[in-house]
Amino acid sequence: MAASSNCSTLFLIVALLSLSSITTSRAARSLLQLPNLPTIPSLPQLTMPQLPNIPNLPTAATLPPLPRISTRHAARGLLQLPNMPTIPSLPQPTLAQLPNIPNYPAAATLPPLPSVTSLPTLPTLPSVPKMTLPNMSPLPNIPTIPAIPILSPPPSN
Repeated sequence: MAASSNCSTLFLIVALLSLSSITTSRAARSLLQLPNLPTIPSLPQLTMPQLPNIPNLPTAATLPPLPRISTRHAARGLLQLPNMPTIPSLPQPTLAQLPNIPNYPAAATLPPLPSVTSLPTLPTLPSVPKMTLPNMSPLPNIPTIPAIPILSPPPSN
């Protein structure tokens, strides 16, 4: 099924490519068979007015460097951070005592599985007799329904 699908897809692609090349060659042939067309006159060259010069902007002034905080100032207390509020301690919850898990006896060992040396032979199936079908008579011809002239289309000339 997949092979026929791939084959039909490949056939469709080849057919589309060949049809497109046929239409392209027909269009090229019709263009070649056109009478000589008049040439397009060249347009006069436009002269652009001179653009005004852009004045030079002054360069940006250099910014002063940021002040640095040395560890000496922080040690002297010049740099004071606000005190953060302390987080109140929460009461510790008391857990209920869990019951002890009883000790179960060790699992009993199972006896080993019996070793199978040979499989029993399967009985043979009896052969089914072939049946012959009786000859069927052909189906009777079904009469056609006559056409109603009002509902049928008019005859073509």
